Amino acid sequence: MERELTIGVLAQRTGLSVSAIRFYEERGLVRPGRNAGGQRRFARSDIRRLSFVMIAQQLGYTIAEIGARLAELPEGRAPNARDWERMARGFRTELDARIALMQDFRDRLDGCIGCGCLSLDRCKLYNPDDEASLKGAGPRYLMGDRPR
Repeated sequence: MERELTIGVLAQRTGLSVSAIRFYEERGLVRPGRNAGGQRRFARSDIRRLSFVMIAQQLGYTIAEIGARLAELPEGRAPNARDWERMARGFRTELDARIALMQDFRDRLDGCIGCGCLSLDRCKLYNPDDEASLKGAGPRYLMGDRPR
């Protein structure tokens, strides 16, 4: 293993609490080794892994989704640029779709706030005569359905 870090040093380097690191370990996002005394020893590359976890969580990814992505990285060595690039390609497509959805939501929300009616069943701009209800439950236009 690369130069090993204690859980305290890893916490200091990432800004995470020791209990958060243990939580991520329980979920398989990091896999420390153990020294002769049974204490956890983390690879320096775990700093990057945990930093990635924090960023991905801020973007709304679940622990399971993050774990699936991290599973694409090699075990037993620090991921190199090529490894990170390969993993990031899938995220790029997903993030582009999320960005487009968020921009659409922002633009529609601005319109609704600008109108002031805040009534989806009577809205003459986005949902005249409650047409959206005919398409099913939920925020139909934000889920991809388009108004006539």
